[in-house]
This record gives sequence, structure tokens and C-alpha cells, in this order.
Amino acid sequence: MSEPSTEPNNSPGPSPEALPEGVPTTAAGRREILFNAFDMNCVAHQSPGLWRHPEDHARDYNTLHYWMNLAQTLEKGLFDGLFIADVLGPYDVFGASDEATLKAGTQVPVNDPILVIPPMAAVTENLTFGVTAGTAYEHPYPFARRLATLDHLTEGRVGWNVVTGYLPSAAVNMGQQDQMEHDQRYDHADEYLDVVYKLLEGSWEDDAVVNDPESGVFVDPDKVHRIQHEGQYFTTPGIAFTEPSPQRTPVIYQAGASTRGRAFAGKHAEAVFINSPTDDQISGTAAKIRQSAVEAGRDPYDIRIMSMQTIVTGATDEEAQAKYQELLKYVDVEGGLVLMSGWMGLNLAEFDLDEPIGDVQSNAIQSAVETFKKASGDDGEEWTVRRLAEWVGVGGFGPVIIGSGETVARELVRIQDETDVDGFNLAYHITPGTFEDIVEYVVPELQKLGRYKTEYTSGTMRNKLFGRGDHLPRNHYGASFALRNRALA
Repeated sequence: MSEPSTEPNNSPGPSPEALPEGVPTTAAGRREILFNAFDMNCVAHQSPGLWRHPEDHARDYNTLHYWMNLAQTLEKGLFDGLFIADVLGPYDVFGASDEATLKAGTQVPVNDPILVIPPMAAVTENLTFGVTAGTAYEHPYPFARRLATLDHLTEGRVGWNVVTGYLPSAAVNMGQQDQMEHDQRYDHADEYLDVVYKLLEGSWEDDAVVNDPESGVFVDPDKVHRIQHEGQYFTTPGIAFTEPSPQRTPVIYQAGASTRGRAFAGKHAEAVFINSPTDDQISGTAAKIRQSAVEAGRDPYDIRIMSMQTIVTGATDEEAQAKYQELLKYVDVEGGLVLMSGWMGLNLAEFDLDEPIGDVQSNAIQSAVETFKKASGDDGEEWTVRRLAEWVGVGGFGPVIIGSGETVARELVRIQDETDVDGFNLAYHITPGTFEDIVEYVVPELQKLGRYKTEYTSGTMRNKLFGRGDHLPRNHYGASFALRNRALA
């Protein structure tokens, strides 16, 4: 976990003149820290076992009340967005079975993330929503319609987290023997995005909807165009089936950290979610993502980078530490191994819980453990499979900050200043308590430092993130499909 410095930090960060052009700033002229809440339409997302905590309400994920209450809590705290993860298959690498993941409830059962967004939008005015949806198992034609529908219903407050999939169980249940090879999945996703762009940007002209009762014409057929897409993976000849939504193409999120994934992000992403447990790794990943944007002909700050973080906070450092110790009582060791096995593609059930990790002959697990050592400090205790699972128990793969609101705020400022991220994707340990604590204790301290907004920017998700209007900017690959840009070319 991240250990906040005990030395006082009286600086709120770089002076305004030192900030790179394109970074979001507060009314105080300081670099703004962005917050997303990280959730999933399930019981156990990133902290296996903590659904058993008496103050946790994740079991209510099946209810509208849970999601509407969460959205209102986040908007009270001026959170930028709610980022909803998803998988389309169980974690069945551990023990070569889905038995352990079912027992632990680790990301199963899981409901569709898209369906909870409209009711949350109805009870909020500014909170945005990032929804995860994969490119591997649904044709882009019906998906583009659902995406546009969400953009209409939220008045432009939605983004799409593009994932290519990583669980073989999803491929098997969709009638395939296994997933496509890693880089091929991105090639497939590139074409998937082409179809979506063509439908949402290049089919309907801005003024195609006439809506003229006198003439009886609702849509001018001359201003609606067939996209005539014929590619390696998809054939889509016809028109988009929805009229243009506020953003046309919702904000594009992405989370791939591989070389191919970063190239995909440089081409498509407007926001990227990263999951690196150490400052050095956060900084290195952020720099590579910004470079990928440059290589795609964009500005390095055309991508907002959100780093995964878990926060345990209270009125004092001592209260926060007591909360953390209480959370540890509910950690599900096997549930942690289920998640780690799925993320790494390695069956950790084959090893004894107390087996020293150094004895496990796997490059994947060795590199991961080195990551954890750097993240938590080497206290001399030997790393075992059990200790690895316990690390994952609170906050998943990402780092944890424990402390008062002031302590946490100064640590977040330090991380941003040293790593160049735009903000944090905040995973919960218990819900909604984690977010309620952040709103009560951390947000006011960040505002005192001039590093967090005191009011929302109006408009769509894209305008809130960049302040440059509703549509894809001209230098974005997807904008090349827009009829208005083609007319100007």
C-alpha cells in the first residue's frame, strides 16, 4: 500500500505557469484532481470477502435504490464520473473451475452495466458514466444504437470503456474455442470502432432531422447516408438507426497497458484507466500513454489518465488505521487468489498457500510479486501465495492509502505531481461507505489545497473533461468519419 509521508507538505503543487497546456485546472489555477468512482454491477468487485462487512451494501446491487443513492452521493462530492467495470464470463482459472469464484462471489453474479445508467442519470444533473462493453462478442451495429440511446437519455453524460476481453470463459460461452490472439483482438477492435464511428459520425447530417409538422417530413432522406462498410470482420452497408446524440460518439475510455493496447489508446482513447501499484510504474505508464497520443498526431494531454486507487479514511489517521484493521478481518484469501489467477492466467490453486512465492516457477507471478514488493516495502517477511492474496483483499491490484482526509489529500496531490496522472479511479472496500467517507473527509481537504473543483463544468461528458465542446476534436481519428469534417477537408 502507499505509505503517506509523515513530513508536512505545504505546497499545493506546481504553479500555474509550470503546468503543461491542456491539463484541467481549478478556479484557484492549480492542477485539478479528477475523481471517478470504480464499481461493478455485482457483489464482490475488487475486495473479495468484504461484502460480509456489516456496513457493506454491495448485496443491494440488484436494486435501483443502490445505484440511485450511489449516484447522488457521488454528485454531492462533485465526482467527475462513475466508472462501471464488466466481464462476460466467470473467473475459472483458479482450480480450473468456476466453483471457487461462485463461493466467493468474485465478480459473479454480475448484471449488465448499461441498464443501471438511465435511472442514475435521472436523479443527477452533472455526474458522468463510463460503461464497460467488449468488442469481441457483439456486432457493432446494434451496439452503436445502444450507445447512442444512452447518450440521448443522459444528455451526453456517457462514455464507453472499450475492452477486447481477457477471460477464456467468455469466448467458450459465446461458441468459440478460445479468445483471439492478443494483438488480433486489437485489430478486430480497430475495425469495430471504425463501424461505430461511421454509424455515429458519418451517417446522419447534423440537420437531417427536420421535424416539420406542416410538410409532414420528420427526417430528410437526402441527409442520411449509408456507411457501406465492408471489412475483414464486419459488413455493415446501411444507415445508422438513431438520430445524432449530444456527443454523437460518447467519450472513448480504454484500459490496455500492453504495447498494442497503448497504440490503440493513442489512436482512440480520450480517457485511460491504469492499474499500477507503484509511483514509478504509474509515472512510466502515464508517460507511455501520452507518447502514444503524440505518435497518433494528438496532444499528449488529449488523454485524461485515471489511476486506480483505494482510500481508507476517517476523521483522524488513527481512525482510518482502525478502519483498515477491521477491514482485514473480512478478507477472503481464496477469493483473492481467484481474481489473481484470472488476471494473470495462472492457476494459483496448484500451490500451497504458505509456499514461498520465490519457489513458484512462473515469470508472470515473479514479475507481479516484484511489483508488490516495491509497492508495499520490503518488511523482511517472506512473500507467500497467501500474502499475495491478502494484498489483493482490500482494493484489488491497486495501491491503498490510509489516513485522515488531510493525509489522503496531500498524498493524492503528491502522486499526481510526481506521476502526471489527471486523477484517480477510486475502488471501494465497502460500498457506499468508501465513497461517503471520501466525500466527507477527502474532498474538502483537496478543495482547501485548490486541487479539486468547487462546482461542475456544464455540458456533456466530453466538454466537462476538456472544455472544448461536445464532439470529437478534429485531430481525433474518429472525427475523420464526421460528415462536417469531411466537408471542410
